[in-house]
Amino acid sequence: MIEIVFNITNLFVLPFWGLMILLPGWQGTQKVMGSLLPFLLLACVYLGLFIYSIDPDQAAVWSNPTLNDLASLFSIPKVMATGWVHYLVMDLFVGRWIYQQGLEKQIFTRHSLALCLFAGPTGLLSHGITAWLTEYFRNKNDLVAKTES
Repeated sequence: MIEIVFNITNLFVLPFWGLMILLPGWQGTQKVMGSLLPFLLLACVYLGLFIYSIDPDQAAVWSNPTLNDLASLFSIPKVMATGWVHYLVMDLFVGRWIYQQGLEKQIFTRHSLALCLFAGPTGLLSHGITAWLTEYFRNKNDLVAKTES
């Protein structure tokens, strides 16, 4: 059962990433990504997995884990599936924020979204750098245009 939930959640997020990366300007993408429903559905799956993976015998370990404790806990498939859904929902949420920022501020985001899909924080860093560079060059171009007029 855990394997099925794992596979379904992996597939569930892909259309959202595809829309943001491949069709960012499409009104359908904007409408879909404006909704919180995908995140709420994933949060429900996460909650179910979280409750299912709680083991009273491990409560003490969860309260103050060491790196080795976490490695041991995440070797349990139901705990790993819970952690993976956590990554999926949070990476998608950050990707949505990057996507919406790109639309709002007219920032190129495809590379940052692709990085966020495969390595969440790296995509966020990429977006931060891209947003800064975009703003820098826009300001520089505005300044040049003003001095030329």
